[in-house]
Amino acid sequence: MSNIFRLITVLLLFYFICPKIPAYAAENPLAVANNKIGIHVLSESELDNAAALVNSNGGAWGYVLIPIQAGDQNLEKWQKFMDRCRKDRVIPILRLATEDDYFNTQVWREPTPMDIVDFANFLNSLNWPTKNRYVIVFNEVNRGDEWGGSANPAEYAQLLSFAVTVFKSKSSDFFMISAGLDNAAPDLGTKYINEYTYLNLMNAAVPGIFNQLDGLSSHSYPNPGFSQPPDPNSPKGVASFTFERNAIKQMTTKTLPIFITETGWSSEAVPDDTRVQYYQQTFNTIWNDKDIVAITPFLLQAGAGPFEKFTFITASGALTKQYKLIQSMPKVRGVPSFPTRSVLGSTDKKTIVDSRNFTDFKIPKRSFSVVTVMENVFNYIIGN
Repeated sequence: MSNIFRLITVLLLFYFICPKIPAYAAENPLAVANNKIGIHVLSESELDNAAALVNSNGGAWGYVLIPIQAGDQNLEKWQKFMDRCRKDRVIPILRLATEDDYFNTQVWREPTPMDIVDFANFLNSLNWPTKNRYVIVFNEVNRGDEWGGSANPAEYAQLLSFAVTVFKSKSSDFFMISAGLDNAAPDLGTKYINEYTYLNLMNAAVPGIFNQLDGLSSHSYPNPGFSQPPDPNSPKGVASFTFERNAIKQMTTKTLPIFITETGWSSEAVPDDTRVQYYQQTFNTIWNDKDIVAITPFLLQAGAGPFEKFTFITASGALTKQYKLIQSMPKVRGVPSFPTRSVLGSTDKKTIVDSRNFTDFKIPKRSFSVVTVMENVFNYIIGN
C-alpha cells in the first residue's frame, strides 16, 4: 500500500468520525423488567430457534448474541436480521470480529481504527429493534491468537477508547461493551495474559478506560476444562464475572452492568444429567445477581466440529437436555425502550443529516488521548 493511499484512507477515516458527539444516553437495561435469558449463535439463520428458546415459558425480549465480521457488512442481510429480531421480540448483541489473518490463518487479524469506523458507519445505518444498540468490541483479546498473534492490552485499551468515541459520535444509543476475556488464560508472555493482569494493564495504558464503557462482557466458563461444578469462590469458574467486577471497581467510579456472553459445560467432560444440574444450580444462585443483564451460553447450534461439545441443538436437530431445561425455566416479559425511527437507523438525526458539520466538535472529558491516536495514525501512514 502506497503512502498516498494510506494518507487518503486516514483522511477519510477522520472525515467520518468527526460529527458532533451527543450525550452518552444509552439506557440502563436493569432499570426496567428484563429477560436476562439469552443464547449465543453463529448465524442469523438460527434466530427463530433462538427466539423460541429465550422467550419460552412466559418470556419476551430475551437476548441473542451474534458475531459480525469486518467483511460481512451486507446491508440487506443485517437489516433483515434486525427486522426479524423486532418481530420475534429478541434483543440483539453484536460482537465485532475481524477474520483469519491472511498470513497466519491460525490467528484472528488484529483490528485497526479503520475497522472501527467501518463498523460504526455500517451498524449506524441499520434500524435496530430496541433503543439500546449493544456492541461488544472484539473477543478474548487476552489471547494472542485473538489479536494478530500477540496479546497487547495497551493497544486494545486504546482501540476500545477509540471505538467508544466513534460509535457514540454516530448515536448515543450505542451501548459499548468490552471484550469477554479468557478466564483460564495463564500469564505466558504475549501468547496468553491472565485476565486480571490484562485488566490492570489496560487501565495503566488508558487510565479510566472502564469509566468510558456502558457494560462488561464476561466469559464465565467453568474452568479448568469446562468441567468444574458451580463454585462462587473460583476466579476461573462460572462466578468469574464477580472477580472481574471487583477488579474493575478499583479502576472506575461506575458499576458496570454484566453480560455473561459465553459460558457452558463440555459434554465431553460432564454427563448430560450433571450439566443440567449444574445449569439449574448456577442460574438459581451465582447467576441470580442484580448486575447481570444477559446470560448467553455458548452455543445454540454448533453443527459438527470443535464446538459440538457445547451445543444446545445437535447436528441432527435434536434438543439437548440443557436446551429443555432453559426452555422450561420461567422467564420475564422484558420491556426495553424502542427507538425513534430516523434516516440510516440513527436516533441522532443531526449527526446523520449533517455529518460534515464540525462546529463545536469536542472530545468528551475522558481519558481518551487524541495524541495517542494521531501517533498511531502517523505510524500507519509511514508504514511502521
